[in-house]
Amino acid sequence: MEIDMLDRQVIHALRVNGRAGYREIGAVLGVSDQTVARRYRRLREQVRLRVVALPNPYALGQEMWMIRLRSAPDAAMSIAGALARRRDTVWVSLTSGGTEISCSVRVPATADWESLLLEKLPRTPRLVSVTAHCLIHQFMGGATGPDNLDRALTAEQITALTPQRLPGPARLTEADQPLVDALAWDGRAGYTELAAKTQEPESSVRRRLRDLLGTGALFTDVEIDPDALGFRGRVMLFLSVAPSRLAEAGAALAGHKEVVFAAATTGPTNLTATVICEDMAGFYRYLTERIGSLDGVERVESAPLVRHLKQVGAVR
Repeated sequence: MEIDMLDRQVIHALRVNGRAGYREIGAVLGVSDQTVARRYRRLREQVRLRVVALPNPYALGQEMWMIRLRSAPDAAMSIAGALARRRDTVWVSLTSGGTEISCSVRVPATADWESLLLEKLPRTPRLVSVTAHCLIHQFMGGATGPDNLDRALTAEQITALTPQRLPGPARLTEADQPLVDALAWDGRAGYTELAAKTQEPESSVRRRLRDLLGTGALFTDVEIDPDALGFRGRVMLFLSVAPSRLAEAGAALAGHKEVVFAAATTGPTNLTATVICEDMAGFYRYLTERIGSLDGVERVESAPLVRHLKQVGAVR
């Protein structure tokens, strides 16, 4: 499928406001709501676009951890699949030729993170090593907003689509879990469908979802097949940066169009990023020209992304 500028504008609009209506998006883009609906359906069918709504870990006082697991090659898929089915994981991927698994996990800040992270891991002798790294500052991606690949909209269009924030603290309760689960499958599900899945009145679902999104307890994100956008060189980077240069290096990565995620972490490396390029030759140029020119970078580890088992939404 060829992705044109209007497709990219629709994708960017959904990253800004995943529950914006077709009419609202069309008014901002200067096209009809029927045109937006057709493009959305085509993107869903042909490039597996999906909008989801997820808990915002930073607004809810949670922590994000990156887990790296090394296993025997014949065990990697089953371990990664078990991690992907957990509610609290995102971006479960096979890297380094399929012998390493990486994923991110949401953990309540007051919880016993060791038991939540490690005791829930699949128990198998084929698991060789596990390391856990807390994301101490996120520069790009996820709940921080659209990445630099989303450059199809003007600043005025982004402002017009940005949801209105509501006063009050961000909170999730146990009673919200059925709604959160439904939105992790389809962030654009209609209120009638959400009411049926939660067994709540449609008016209550409408009001609660407005509050959750308005206070920032939930945020919307977009999944899409990177291959469909022409990006086949996907690599995770783990950088060791001098502490005095860490903020500067992280901000620089956040400005690179190749970077879709960047965060400072604990551990032997202190800056991680996900980079997508047209191919591995493009990644080589990025590594030597952009990363190589950053001040304070002492060491770089790279791990090609072989397969995503989970992006941000729920999987079976």
